[in-house]
Order: sequence, then structure tokens, then C-alpha cells
Amino acid sequence: MAFIGILIAIALPTFFRSREISRMRSCQENLQKIDGAKQQWALDRQADAGASPDWTDLIGVEAYIRKSPKCPSSGVYTVETIASDPHCSLSTTTRFPHLFDAEATASPTP
Repeated sequence: MAFIGILIAIALPTFFRSREISRMRSCQENLQKIDGAKQQWALDRQADAGASPDWTDLIGVEAYIRKSPKCPSSGVYTVETIASDPHCSLSTTTRFPHLFDAEATASPTP
């Protein structure tokens, strides 16, 4: 019985860490989709760097993203202006931050 307890004590933290890393990467992919849609919107409308599209401009059957992306950890996405990166509300509040920029592609530190 003690052997099973030791195995569980070793396996659970690894499982939870893997799950959070997976959620972080999924969120990063969503942020990339949002940024791509935002950049395409700006090109189509010849918008300047200070322009900011609404969600209704980006999401819909005839828009750039068919379905609204959802953060797997229940974060909230913000589009921002064309010159700024979109971000998730969990960008600084979790052990594995949900970032868009170059830091997002780096491996998370334990």
C-alpha cells in the first residue's frame, strides 16, 4: 500500500505540471490566432497602428476567426491596438504565464 502512495506522490505533480504547460501552449496558440486576425483586419482596412478592432470585427462566420477562442484556464483575452500584442489575463498570474511574445515560445521554467 505504501508503494502505491509513493507512486501517486511522484506522478500527480508531474501530471499537474504537464496539464498547465499544455494549457499555456494552447492559450499561446489562441493569442497567435487573434494577432493574425487583427493584422489581417488592419491590412484589409488600411488601418494605422493605433487602431483597435472589436471582437465583432474579428470573429464570425464571414470574419477572420470562425469561433471565439477561449483560454483553457479561463483567462480573458484582450485584443489591444494593431501595434500591441493581444494578451491573456493570466499573463502574469500563473506559474506558466500565458504570453504572446517571444517569451511565449521559450520553454517554461519550473
